[in-house]
Amino acid sequence: MEIPRHLLERMKRNEEIARKFNEIEISILNILNFKDFFKRLLFQIADKFSIPHIWLSIIQESTIYEQLKDSSESEVLKSAITFVDQERFLSIIKDQKPVLANKNLIFFKDLMPDTLTDPLGSLAIAPITLDGKLVGSINHADVDACRFQPGIDTSLLEQLAQKVSLCLSNVTAHEQLKFLAYHDPLTGLFNRRVFERILDREFSRAKRYDSELSLIFFDFDDFKTINDTAGHNIGDEALCFFANTIARLKRKQDIVARLAGDEFVVLLPSTQKKRAERFIKRVNAHFEINPLVSGEHMFNIQLSHGISSLSDDGVSDPSGLLKIADSKMYQHKTEKKNANPKFFFRVMPL
Repeated sequence: MEIPRHLLERMKRNEEIARKFNEIEISILNILNFKDFFKRLLFQIADKFSIPHIWLSIIQESTIYEQLKDSSESEVLKSAITFVDQERFLSIIKDQKPVLANKNLIFFKDLMPDTLTDPLGSLAIAPITLDGKLVGSINHADVDACRFQPGIDTSLLEQLAQKVSLCLSNVTAHEQLKFLAYHDPLTGLFNRRVFERILDREFSRAKRYDSELSLIFFDFDDFKTINDTAGHNIGDEALCFFANTIARLKRKQDIVARLAGDEFVVLLPSTQKKRAERFIKRVNAHFEINPLVSGEHMFNIQLSHGISSLSDDGVSDPSGLLKIADSKMYQHKTEKKNANPKFFFRVMPL
């Protein structure tokens, strides 16, 4: 029995698609970082399937948002990844099935990168998952209104999304392991080991170019009170609250790390001690008017600090810079305790 021509053509087309999928999968199989993974993935898909515009949208509340947000600062990825609010995303992807559209494309603007300025005729959005949870979509666009018109078969898009989801899971697992090697798992800040390496580098650079370098040592005042009053979970929340605040207030070139417990450091390249003092004033002023509110309590965070700089006596190496700031922090803490023997980490009911 002779096989009908249209079935032969479909079989041939499916074989070609399977071959392209296999080539894409092989090309990205051993890539274990987000930047190279997305760059290679999107290029391969665009090239093999002749898609003029392709990018990913990631839900801001997803587990990979923070990691991808940092990666997207790369010029290569600025046009390859967009971030979207979960509620808005779910209003577009209602049943986790591919969405096709060739009318009213302005409705999908929140998914589109700012660099996408060409007029579009049609759009295809295929949801992607990570460990079974929806994290975003891989998006295709074409000037041809018929390319992704509603009603056409979306099985190819679903296969592609499944491949991307599987590969993304592998890359994410590797990136998370790498992240934990360099960062404090609670706050997401650099850990002590990494900070000491950065301190060595910045100290050498400052000496070489005869530039300024200041270091601030922060420590919570009577942190034990919050753990005893509200529990260690709220104590962890307070540490994260502080870390997130410092990360927002610092300059881009400043380095923040958690050394241990409630001890934090901020390294300020090309910064005199007076400017570091102004930064501390900003931090204290912020916490005065922005307490941590959690459950039925409000916690007014207060800090002791110490500052050191290259011009200080006794600073001959990076460890000296850290030790002097640490010593001055304890001196500041002792002076505050002597002035007020009672605990000064205020815990107030709402």
